[in-house]
Amino acid sequence: MEALFTSTSTVALAEMGDKTQLLALFLATRFASKTPIVLGILIATLLNHAMSAWFGSALATWIPTYFASWIVGFSFIAVGFWLLIPDKDDSEENPLLKYGAFCATFMLFFLAEIGDKTQIATVLLGAHYGGVWAVLIGSTLGMMMANVPVVFAGRWLMDKVDANYTRKLACILFIIIGIVTIITPQLT
Repeated sequence: MEALFTSTSTVALAEMGDKTQLLALFLATRFASKTPIVLGILIATLLNHAMSAWFGSALATWIPTYFASWIVGFSFIAVGFWLLIPDKDDSEENPLLKYGAFCATFMLFFLAEIGDKTQIATVLLGAHYGGVWAVLIGSTLGMMMANVPVVFAGRWLMDKVDANYTRKLACILFIIIGIVTIITPQLT
């Protein structure tokens, strides 16, 4: 349950102001039907984060526990500081838009998530908890919690949410998880 809750909250916070959230806003303004956009986000996230959670979980079995806690812990801290850097909106006119709302959303979200903060966070969460399902479900819920409201409420919501505040909150959360990951094995 801890893996599910932590994955949901960290990914949702990390996603605030992220390029994929800006992409969701962009797609919502381009396509009238919102359901294909939401489904595209869901399928792309499930596929991308399933691979990420599995990779993180596999890493945890290949690396000795002592080293894994240090590597994963410092990686969480690094991602925490990385979250302080705002993303750019690079979703101008894209040739994938001609394929319709679902296909464009699926392809753009899947590609945008490669190497993104939330994908790296999912790898780290998979490595930290050693399980795929709770991390996959949690990280997907976090992505959906952050992006679905943007699809439906769009610009109004983006004006109300302070991206700097949520980035700082996510930074603190990732640093705390990193520190706990490092010191917990030392205490046992």
